[in-house]
Amino acid sequence: MKAFLFPGQGSQFTGMGQELFESNEVAKRMFNQANEILGFDITKKMFYGNSEELKETKVTQPAIFIHSSIEYTIENKQPDFVAGHSLGEFSALFANKCISFEDGLKLVSKRAEAMQIACEKQKSTMAAIIGLENKIVELICNEIEGTVVPANYNSNGQIVISGEINSVEKACEELKNKGAKRALILNVGGAFHSPIMKDAESLLKKAIDKTEFKNPICPIYQNYSGEKYTDSAKIKGNLISQLTSPVKWTQTMDNMIKDNVNTIKELGPGKVLQNLFRRTKKDINII
Repeated sequence: MKAFLFPGQGSQFTGMGQELFESNEVAKRMFNQANEILGFDITKKMFYGNSEELKETKVTQPAIFIHSSIEYTIENKQPDFVAGHSLGEFSALFANKCISFEDGLKLVSKRAEAMQIACEKQKSTMAAIIGLENKIVELICNEIEGTVVPANYNSNGQIVISGEINSVEKACEELKNKGAKRALILNVGGAFHSPIMKDAESLLKKAIDKTEFKNPICPIYQNYSGEKYTDSAKIKGNLISQLTSPVKWTQTMDNMIKDNVNTIKELGPGKVLQNLFRRTKKDINII
């Protein structure tokens, strides 16, 4: 069984997609289409923008969706399953024919805009915690005053927390005391996958409710539960809930393995997801 994986925010880099644009006519056409849909030249930011420009949520999310979707289109092969990390779910839904490229890009742009507004309303951040059991991280987060919650279950011993800046900093101190190998504040725009994104959730829901979702050609494993889905109504609901819920990527990988996924391919900038998968299943075939 083969699965295609699609990365989320954090995988961007200056020059992303430029080689595809210059070497492939299909890619060039899709990049130009993306500029028209968004109403600004995102290719210029992707190819030549500095790290600060690319870090802006309203740029990062559409850029990664575009890059991943174009790579999938050029790949031109059908997987048995798809999955995406956070934002990557939208690329996965383009890959399994649930949404069109245009609709997917419009949704991602709206999602990014809504999340940017939520970030500006309340200063917040995220931190990577390495080397502790999930239960310990969850317990400490519950004990800290203010908002701080597990946001990304990336792999065993690697979890990201999210919330108000002071609360995240206090949690990092406590988690170091509990034996965390690292507790590193991340250079991100805000507290994604936390209650702080509640306002963004309602704005995204309005956009999703107006968008046509077709029944997919293969199942998608969704972050909200780590389970696989083919029902478009449930897929929509999970996409909305994802904004304020943790990304259950560890559970996603475990469920893929149970479903006999033995071959994976990551499409988009970076190779973070395939490396996480290799740690979980050392004999996985990466193409």
